Formats: sequence, structure tokens, C-alpha cells
Amino acid sequence: MAERLDKVFVAIDSPKTKEVLKEYTFDVVMTDSNHSSGTDRVAEVIKGIEDAEVIINIQGDEPMLDPGVIDGLVALFDNNNISMATAVSRKLSVNDMLDPNVVKVFLDEHNFAIDFKRELYDMEIGGVYRHLGIYGYQRDTLLQLSSMDCTMREQQESLEQLRALENKIPIKSLITGAIQVPVDTAEDLKKVSALMSVNISNKEKVIE
Repeated sequence: MAERLDKVFVAIDSPKTKEVLKEYTFDVVMTDSNHSSGTDRVAEVIKGIEDAEVIINIQGDEPMLDPGVIDGLVALFDNNNISMATAVSRKLSVNDMLDPNVVKVFLDEHNFAIDFKRELYDMEIGGVYRHLGIYGYQRDTLLQLSSMDCTMREQQESLEQLRALENKIPIKSLITGAIQVPVDTAEDLKKVSALMSVNISNKEKVIE
């Protein structure tokens, strides 16, 4: 479990999902179904939580996100100069580079994001990382971002973080060696379900 989260909320827009979550102890918040991104959905929740200073947006399609990555992202905000942050992985295969479902990130020498892309060209391969589905924001930055219109590239690439870059909001990146298996396709779902079954089985053996 991540150690640096004070409170966890699950932001949803589906009554069906709400029914499923009744089995758990999460704080569930129903949100507007018309949001164009997770950033906008999280911002809706945060407007009602005035004491939230740093917000971590963990996306639902990253069920196997390493808790250490979450804590590492929170730690970046110990430096008050950080407005927004994300995490990237060094683990990027040739197949990943060719897969538009795998978002690629270019960083500058200070680990701030320069660009995010789904498609790469030969000349761009090198000095590129795999993006992980997690964001951190200062409260004011999140609310500012959600008040902005979607940008053209954000819509073209279907990448919400481009709204920040195109509006000159710097995004600090936590570099990790973590290997994530996001659920972007039906095949991904099968793969993650199998991995989670193995993890649960191993934990049960340890308990025994």
C-alpha cells in the first residue's frame, strides 16, 4: 500500500460501478458523465474538499500500479516549486514504441516533460520513456487546468496532459524502472487478470 496518501476517493460516473464498489470501504464520489478527461473529473471532486493541497490522480486502467511509484510522485511535491507531476518508466520495448496504446514521453535535462506522443518516427527513437497513468497536481494547478478549454493536440492524441504543456504548465517526471501493465485493450484485460490471479495465489501461500 502507498504510505503517503492521506485519503483515497474513487471518482465514477456509472451507477453500475457504484454498486460494485459497495463491497469495499472506499469513499465513492459520483461525478458528471460529460467530463472529457480524468483531470476534469478529479477537479470536480476536489472542489468539494477544501483542505486538499496535493492531489494524486490514479487512473482506473492502471490496476497494477506500484505503490512505490505513488509515494515517489508525492515526494516530488516536497519541493514547493512543482505544480504538476507524472511518472515515466525506462522499460520501453521496440514493440511499445510501435504501439499507439503506449504513450511515449520526451524529457529535458531536468526531467520535465517536453512532449507526449502515441506515434514515433525512426529519428525520434532514443531518450524516450514510457508514460505511466498517474498524475499529481497542486490544488490551484488542477483547478486552473480544469477551467481551460481542451486543446487541439489534446483532442487529436486523446492525451489530457497535453492541455497542461500547451498552456505552459510544466510537468515534472518521476523516472522509475517499474513495469506497468495498463488495461487499454481486451487482450490487456486478459493479461492483467492472469497476473493478478498469480499475485493473489502467491499471497495466500505466504499467509498459509
